[in-house]
Amino acid sequence: MLEGELVNLRAPEMSDLERNARWVNDREVTRFLTLRYQMSMAAEEAWLRELTSKPLAFGRVSFAIETKEGRHIGNCNLFDVSPEDRKALAGIMLGERDCWSHGYGTDAMKTLLHFAFGEMNLHRVALSVYDYNERAQASYRACGFVEEGRLRDDVFRDGRYHDVIRMAVLRDEFYALHGPPTG
Repeated sequence: MLEGELVNLRAPEMSDLERNARWVNDREVTRFLTLRYQMSMAAEEAWLRELTSKPLAFGRVSFAIETKEGRHIGNCNLFDVSPEDRKALAGIMLGERDCWSHGYGTDAMKTLLHFAFGEMNLHRVALSVYDYNERAQASYRACGFVEEGRLRDDVFRDGRYHDVIRMAVLRDEFYALHGPPTG
């Protein structure tokens, strides 16, 4: 388990299935994700079964996000990991809407980045965010991410086109803000 200030990151479990399925079928949650279509329980179960059937490893970094009280509130991951370039893409979903805007997502991302830079020896972590997701953009900036570019009118949501913003943080930038690993 990885310990943050507000959250812990743990390996996903099959017991997370019903919450995950509820989140990926909640339009208010998925409007901030690349998910567009409803997900059946069987499809979500197959995805989670595949994820939990193998140990986490350099190319398979997925975590469940729990509050310090043990409540599962979301998930985060690193994907498209490139060992040669020491980089990855990050993703995060807080599915429990009552946990939005309380610092859990920022703490989860900081904890994930400490792991990415301190344990995986990555140099760069990038992500994409929709232009209308200002809350996430502020959270990412607090973690050290900077905007690197914009894909104009790249996604169609809610009846109109939106920009996709590409952000990234380098290890030295993250450590300058949040300190290197301790221990």
